[in-house]
Amino acid sequence: MSIVVYGQPASRTFRVLWMLEESGAPYEIVPHAFGGPETKSAAFLAINPNGAIPAITDDGRSLFESLAINLYLSRKSGALWPRDVAGEGIAFQWTLWAATELEGPIGQWGYHTFLLPEAERRPELAAEAAGKVERRLTILEGALACTPWLAGEAFGIADLNVAAVLFRGPRFGLERWPRVADWHQRCYARPAAQRAVALREVKS
Repeated sequence: MSIVVYGQPASRTFRVLWMLEESGAPYEIVPHAFGGPETKSAAFLAINPNGAIPAITDDGRSLFESLAINLYLSRKSGALWPRDVAGEGIAFQWTLWAATELEGPIGQWGYHTFLLPEAERRPELAAEAAGKVERRLTILEGALACTPWLAGEAFGIADLNVAAVLFRGPRFGLERWPRVADWHQRCYARPAAQRAVALREVKS
């Protein structure tokens, strides 16, 4: 039975599609726009009471929060999942770091730099966020000084989740963090990432 993904590729749903492409699990997308009327329906609120995308249903269970969905999909399929409990700890660490430390600043920077209509952008908020992103990228640069991937010698769920949150990293500019720039390029060079990016571009 296919996993059902509720969302649209040009959104955080992209992260889930990337993980599904890595796992090879069958899935179908039920289009739900960010803030669209379908996200307020009783049927969808039964799946995600927050009324936000993405969400999935799988084997009779519902899940929301894109990075948590990815941890579940990785663990269930075995694709990209760490081999031991120490690796799991690192995967949880970087996933939570991406959600709590990186996502807010990179999102604020993007909205007030190019996503919002020009009249609604606040340059001071973009500048404030940029400083925070820079500090997070310096942390990431340091982490990549010892290993090619965040959890060791192989690409894993930690890399996917952080790289997915940092989707707009090249637009922010990664040149001052050469290890991050190289790591980001290697993440998105993966065939599964390319397929997910293609879905995002076609459906946007």
